[in-house]
Amino acid sequence: MTVRDEEAGQRRPEDEPGAGVVTAFGRQLKLLRVQAGLERPEFGKRMGYSPETVASIEQGRRIPQARFIEKADEVLGAGGVLTALKEEMGRAQYPAFFRDMARLEAKAAALNLYAVYAVPGLLQTEDYARAVFHMQRPLLEDEVIEQRLEARMVRQEILCRRPAPLMSFVIEEAVLRRPIGGQKVMRETLEQILVTSQSRNVEVQVMPIEREDNAALGGPFTLIDTDKGQRLAYAEVQDHSRIYTDAAYVRTLEARYGILRSQALTPSESVAFIEQLMGDT
Repeated sequence: MTVRDEEAGQRRPEDEPGAGVVTAFGRQLKLLRVQAGLERPEFGKRMGYSPETVASIEQGRRIPQARFIEKADEVLGAGGVLTALKEEMGRAQYPAFFRDMARLEAKAAALNLYAVYAVPGLLQTEDYARAVFHMQRPLLEDEVIEQRLEARMVRQEILCRRPAPLMSFVIEEAVLRRPIGGQKVMRETLEQILVTSQSRNVEVQVMPIEREDNAALGGPFTLIDTDKGQRLAYAEVQDHSRIYTDAAYVRTLEARYGILRSQALTPSESVAFIEQLMGDT
C-alpha cells in the first residue's frame, strides 16, 4: 500500500518560523516597500495595519491574509507580484497535515466524503468552524484560529467553481445532532447543508443511527478524483493524515463508499430528515 504521511507532531522545514514560502513572501514585501521609499509606520498607515504587524509579516513570523496581500500589491504598485503568491500563502494557513489534501481538493474533479465526527469543512458555516477551532486542544492562539477560519472559508469556493466538481457527502446522524457552537449555530449549519444540497453537482445523504449495517466502521475518509484523471483517497485522525495512491486499496474504499451510500438515506430522504432536525432545534 502506498501512502504519504503528514504527521502534525513532526515539524517540517516549511512549518518552522523564518522558513518556506511565508519567509519568501515577507522578504519580497520588505524589498518592495523599501523600493517604494516607505517606512513601516507609513506603509502600515496606508494599509490599515500596525507597524508591528507589518514587521511580523516581513520577518516571516505571521501569515498574511488574502486582503492584506491584495492591498499590499495595490499600495506598492507591485503589478501582481504579491497576489501571485496568494494561493500559496493561503495553503500555508492550513495545518501541515492538511496541506497536500487542500491542494488536491481545490482542483478536484469529484469528491466523495464520509463524515463521522463533525460537519465536513466544505459545508460548515463560519460560526460552526470557529467553534470547532476554539474547542481544539492544546488551545490555538486567536491569530491561528482566524487564519485557519479564513482558509476554511476559502476552501468553500470550490462550491462555486466552474466547471463544477461532483460532490457526494455521507454524514452520520450523530454529527447533525451534535450542537457544536450551540443550537443557533447548529441550526444555521443545517440550513447551509440544505442550501448546498440543492446544487445539481452536490448530493448529501444521512446515515441514520438506527441502521444495523454500516460498511465503513473503520472511520471517515474522502475519495478524490484529480484533475489529471487519477483517483486517490484521504484519511485523517487526530491530526495525522494519509493520502492513499495504491489503486487496489483505493478500490477497496470505493467499494465501501458505494455500499455506504446504498445503506444511507437517499438524498431526498436526507433533506426531509434534516428539515425535521431543524424543527427540533
